[in-house]
Formats: sequence, C-alpha cells, structure tokens
Amino acid sequence: MSKDAAAAGQRVDAAELIFRRPTAEDASALASFYNDPAVYTGLLQLPYTDAAYWRKRFTEPSAGAAEFGLSLVVFRGDQLIANGGLFPAAPAVRRRHVLGLGMAVAGAWQARGIGSLLLRSLLEHADHWLGARRIELTVYTDNAAAIALYRKHGFEVEGTQREFAFRDGCYVDALMMARLASSLRAPL
Repeated sequence: MSKDAAAAGQRVDAAELIFRRPTAEDASALASFYNDPAVYTGLLQLPYTDAAYWRKRFTEPSAGAAEFGLSLVVFRGDQLIANGGLFPAAPAVRRRHVLGLGMAVAGAWQARGIGSLLLRSLLEHADHWLGARRIELTVYTDNAAAIALYRKHGFEVEGTQREFAFRDGCYVDALMMARLASSLRAPL
C-alpha cells in the first residue's frame, strides 16, 4: 500500500506488518514516533523525548516489566507505525494477576485496523502466555476512537478520574477501563 492509500484511510494488510519486541536500535524510530502530536497528546508521554531516552528504556527495563510483561513495536517496511505493551500493574504480591496496558498508533496510520491488530496480539499473549486475570488501562475521555477500540476487545469502563492529567495547558479527565479474563470464559 502506498502512502497515498494510507492517507485515504484504507485498512492495512496484516501481512505487510512486522510485530516484534523493540531493541536499542529502534531508539531513533521510537523518539520520532513519540514526538508526533497525534501520539503524545493521547498519552502521559511528554513531547521532545530523544533517542537516548528510548535506548535506555529498552536496554535497562525494570526486572518485573521484562520478566512479566511484553513490549511490541509494529513496523511497515522501515517505518514504525505502532507501539504497545503489557506491564505489571503493581509490585504488590496480591496484584500479580493484573497487567497494565498502553499502546499508540502513529497519526498517519490511525483508523486503519492497526490498533486492533496490536491489541489482539497483546491480549493473546496475556491470555495464553502470562495467565493475566485482569488487564487495566487509562484513556482520556475525549479519545472516542480508543474507547471504542477497547470496548470492542472486551474492556469495560470502571470509573472516571477527574482532572487526571495536565495536557496542552489544561486538566483532562480519563476513564479507567479493565478486561477480566473470567468474562471471556464460557459458562460451565
């Protein structure tokens, strides 16, 4: 698919995408990705991160995140178009069954099915390899596309966090959403 097709909003063929764990060599691509206003405004990420920040993040991950989580980058050719991950929600023993989820899709590639492909990959890993019982996330209340994506994949709103974060000069609210593995099982 050409850039013109991407700009026209056509869905991306999954066969064109490479899903893998990030490496230190991805640091420059990650810095560019997270400096895209269409990406950082939907996250707690600040603009103007550099490659050194991302290199350190993937060469010195916390022990819990490396052992019990998963981080994925999604490339189309040599272009980083999405990033997401699962991470331990807390170090507390009694919350070992819980993973946090975060993800983003580059602005030029949003609304083309990439978010669903990435989220499905992360959820399959959580369900089939990590045994997660609960996956939770936070999403800004004005991010209708992300909320719809999460609902489509079994997440439910559990509450609203008022004035959750400071973004672009004002405080914004966020939804707490979660997906329980028990809700995915067929009744006996």
